[in-house]
Amino acid sequence: MDDVTLVGIDLGKHSFHLHGQNVKGKAMFRKKMSRKQLIEFFATFHACTVVMEACAGSHYMARKLAEFGHTVRLISPQFVRPFVKSNKNDFVDAEAICEAASRPAMRFVTPKTESQRKRLVPAVIDGG
Repeated sequence: MDDVTLVGIDLGKHSFHLHGQNVKGKAMFRKKMSRKQLIEFFATFHACTVVMEACAGSHYMARKLAEFGHTVRLISPQFVRPFVKSNKNDFVDAEAICEAASRPAMRFVTPKTESQRKRLVPAVIDGG
């Protein structure tokens, strides 16, 4: 698994689907794991590029994975949709995220910091 340079994650509420590929785009692994397993996996995995669709939970996960030394990129879901092949499922979505991220002209979303997130929704965070 040392060949893996790019990991696409399809985020869910309780389970996460991963697709890992090497620099040539060859699939190296597909895994399904819980949130706890995901954190444990990336805490011990070598530094690589991790890509997710941008959503509310992806900014937290991006900050967490960056702490482990990974390069984290977020893609707007509208840019991933054209890369979904055949029947849609979570593993296919994770593969499409990798495919979209490997495009040279792809635009990425900058992960929000904790302070930026608090400014956007202070009433919800502070319990108001």
